[in-house]
Amino acid sequence: MATLSKPELLAALTRLGELALEQDESIELLLLGGSLMVIVFETRLATRDVDVLVLAPREAAKVRHLASRIAVETGWPDDWLNDGAKGFLVGVSEGPVVFSAPGILLRRPAIEQLLAMKLCAWRDDVDIADARRLLQELSGSEQEIWLRVERYLQPGRELTAKLAFGDLWEDVYGSH
Repeated sequence: MATLSKPELLAALTRLGELALEQDESIELLLLGGSLMVIVFETRLATRDVDVLVLAPREAAKVRHLASRIAVETGWPDDWLNDGAKGFLVGVSEGPVVFSAPGILLRRPAIEQLLAMKLCAWRDDVDIADARRLLQELSGSEQEIWLRVERYLQPGRELTAKLAFGDLWEDVYGSH
């Protein structure tokens, strides 16, 4: 699949809101992953998909159905909008609204939760670059920030995340 740019993503999300309104629905999503880094932080030019948690309507299948209509219209894969990243969520922190259009509202989680997700995933240079950018959004000492991030860590990934955080802190701010 080709990558999706910020203008393409925003157009598709706007269209998703239009389709929701046609069905007398309103969509609220928690934006996660690479699409968040493209839309909000602009650390990447594009992403392969849009990772979300559907907050409304209750029936996430309604959103998936509307997203599949957009996939047909654009020639994108059916899973261009998906909830695959929700496995990395420990709790849900609803942060500020990052995009809205008629029929749709997107929020992002707290920066601490986003950083925890990146530290738990820690797969490649892209995750590391994203984590570096997120860490730079937070203020406080290494210990203060770690305590705020720690509560969002995926069970079983705590040690990986702690080691990754230490390396990341040293990379961004120098030695502990």
